[in-house]
Amino acid sequence: MTLELSHFSAAVLFAAFASIVFGITQRTSAREQLRYGLYCFAMFVGGVFVAGWLMWLIRR
Repeated sequence: MTLELSHFSAAVLFAAFASIVFGITQRTSAREQLRYGLYCFAMFVGGVFVAGWLMWLIRR
């Protein structure tokens, strides 16, 4: 059994796991952990889109 991920799905998977770790380690209450984890996830995925657009612009 093999798992074949595209670059985008691998980046989203990394963002999910990294956001979980950041939320748990950086905040104390469960509500703050969830909010910070979601914030980090949004920033990671937003960064992926921005980097993708920049690479597309550079290529053109």
